[in-house]
Amino acid sequence: MARMMAGPMRTNMSDAYSHPSPGYSYSRNSSNISAYSYTDDEESAAVGSTPPPRQASRFAPRPPSSPLLNRLSMKKNVDVSYANNKSEEQGYQQSFKSVTSTHATIFGTCHKLEPLPPEKKSMWRREMDCFLSVCDFILDPSPTEQTMPGGHGNEIMAAKPRMDIMMNLPALEKLENMLLDILDSFHGTEFWYADQKKQSFDNTNSNSFHRSEDKWWVPVPCLPGNGLPERARKELQQKRECANQIHKAAMAINNAILGEMDVPESYLTTLPKTGRQSVGDVIYRHMQTTEQFSADHVLNSLNISAEHEALEIADKVEAALYIWKRKVNVGHTKSTWDMGLVSDFMADGDKNTVLLSRAQSLLLALKHQFPSLSQTTLDTSKIQYNKDVGQAILESYSRVLESLAFNIVSWIDDVLLADDAAKKGN
Repeated sequence: MARMMAGPMRTNMSDAYSHPSPGYSYSRNSSNISAYSYTDDEESAAVGSTPPPRQASRFAPRPPSSPLLNRLSMKKNVDVSYANNKSEEQGYQQSFKSVTSTHATIFGTCHKLEPLPPEKKSMWRREMDCFLSVCDFILDPSPTEQTMPGGHGNEIMAAKPRMDIMMNLPALEKLENMLLDILDSFHGTEFWYADQKKQSFDNTNSNSFHRSEDKWWVPVPCLPGNGLPERARKELQQKRECANQIHKAAMAINNAILGEMDVPESYLTTLPKTGRQSVGDVIYRHMQTTEQFSADHVLNSLNISAEHEALEIADKVEAALYIWKRKVNVGHTKSTWDMGLVSDFMADGDKNTVLLSRAQSLLLALKHQFPSLSQTTLDTSKIQYNKDVGQAILESYSRVLESLAFNIVSWIDDVLLADDAAKKGN
């Protein structure tokens, strides 16, 4: 197997995610209903109560687990990192696809800024603890010095949590607690939502704004006649900034995990022969210019008006990126016996290196300009053919937190827009 809270007003993300990282619509992936969505007798009594926040670190000793967790922990003597049984590995992967369907079950019907109902929060905690508990047993061997009774030392191989899990999982758990704290803070608010079943927007006496057709299912926030008080608006903006920072952190972790996944051979075999064939003549002319390259200038010249157009361009640029990367790697392995041949390869390699760097810049600028961009064909292919259980957990966990944070930011924006409309009307 490959190697590898604070309150809602907090905006400093350094202690939630402190190690460097590169860098859905947010319906990025949906799977079948969770296989763990039932409730044991011992757990059903706790559903109505507010569940405790998840512990800060999964790598500290845990109290005795519930019967549901015990059923999964029966495999604790199996070293998942070195599992040779492919069918067992694939079975684990299928179960972790349920992370996304659990997110859809719990948060799929939540479209308002309000606390998560206790029964839903309890179900979310229970099932996520079940899924994430497998990470406790994904270990790497590490040389450790052991002092023997005679006083001399021996080097032995000890097991420790895999580095990518040890770095990313506690950070993701902190981000999750912060998001739930933000939702819990929306009680007794000075805004409410129109009841779409009982009244039309034209008949309401309170200030609201007209919802765009692409988000028709999201409830419309309503405010008093003079809008929000200045204090409430500032608090709302602070919570928005906090959720936005969480979204960026979750996206960075997700991009890092996807970057570590192997590129499937099935994807590489579908690539065109040249990067120019992939991106097309218009983009290629911009990328091979001898003048200073600007990714933002390229995107502005393309006049991208819809996300599906942006996703299509992202697929083409990403495919070209791997074509040029493969040519750079091949150029570095050529024999040096013919100096003329070597100079040709060096010139070719320099050109491909420049194109590779510009393709990376263009792809990054595209994702910044369209933060809700769906997964590219390469990302989807990596997830589909991934055989690393730890990476599968981290990728799906970071993706659902990214989605939730993005939705919270969007809901807060709706309230701020309604407040602007109310004050402008006055």
